[in-house]
Amino acid sequence: MNDRLTTPWGTCTLARFPEDPRDRLRAWDASDAYLLRHLAASRTPLTGAVVVVGDRWGALTTALAEHRPTQITDSFLSREATRANLLRNGTDPDGVRLLTTQDTTPSRVDLLLVRVPKSLALLEDQLHRLAPGVHEGTVVIGTGMVREIHTSTLRLFERILGPTRTSLAEQKARLIFCTPDPGLERGANPWPYRYQLPDGIGPLSGRTVTNHAGVFCADRLDVGTRFLLRHLPSGRGAERIVDLGCGNGVVGLAAALANPEAEVLFVDESYQAVASAEATYRDNAQGVAEFHVGDGLSGMPAAGVDLVLNNPPFHSHQATTDATARRMFTGARRALRPGGELWVIGNRHLGYHVKLRRLFGNSELVASDPKFVILKAVKQ
Repeated sequence: MNDRLTTPWGTCTLARFPEDPRDRLRAWDASDAYLLRHLAASRTPLTGAVVVVGDRWGALTTALAEHRPTQITDSFLSREATRANLLRNGTDPDGVRLLTTQDTTPSRVDLLLVRVPKSLALLEDQLHRLAPGVHEGTVVIGTGMVREIHTSTLRLFERILGPTRTSLAEQKARLIFCTPDPGLERGANPWPYRYQLPDGIGPLSGRTVTNHAGVFCADRLDVGTRFLLRHLPSGRGAERIVDLGCGNGVVGLAAALANPEAEVLFVDESYQAVASAEATYRDNAQGVAEFHVGDGLSGMPAAGVDLVLNNPPFHSHQATTDATARRMFTGARRALRPGGELWVIGNRHLGYHVKLRRLFGNSELVASDPKFVILKAVKQ
């Protein structure tokens, strides 16, 4: 939905991406508004190199567009939302520098605004990468809802950049103020992280996985993926397989090893995830593979895929929603050829079988345990 954010510099009309009339979630929250109020009230200089990190739907970047900020995000959807919101408010997106978490960070940062992410690992990685550009005069301000800012969050700022304190809460939001210490011994950036998979999981046993910061299950194989690996289809020949929402690419890699004639496409909306999947694949396989950052299968030609493997998320930042799963299922159906299959793993309580029957006209239970179900839907 479109929503209006009133700032000290005017009112912005904002929306999430992609726009969905059924989505009632806002494109900004109280922490965005709190930060903008503080910048105006404190008369913080908005000159020099302004860098905005983790701006979820472009609210901060859009509000500060006249100051030509650099935005850094791990999310394709957030980046596209920013572009759309800039245009919606009469600003040329080319006037703002849009970077991903895989791009080289700015060499100098005069004002650093950080929207605290859900992942502490992603925050750690970004602070490490930005630290060389931060100087003694840099103003560093973080923002987030109270439930998102913990003692561990403040310790990261303090350990990597310098002394840190917080504001009083307003509307359940809080600010973080950090004073850079250029002489701080911060140690090395631990990301990306590599670990060895356990034995007993078929062709993946003992193989090495690469995880960039912020990607799900950074240091271990999660139980849901382990369950799916035991039931993946094999011997399918020269087919086109998609690991949709690929994360670190373990599922797609397993499909490639079990189906050596197949071509595998790894897709995620996270730049960190796709970089992880590519590194994991290159270390362990030699077949034909593609790696794509985007909004699911929205850009793929229709009826060109034989098999889609999917473990959809059911959170968008802190909000619980089935919107992402719904878009993934719809995109998969459009991309599948007649007779093509979508395999989905999810928690039992999510009721994906109902959505699949409504969309595909069928849903078959492949396997289940007390927590998870694996479902198969066939395009008629």
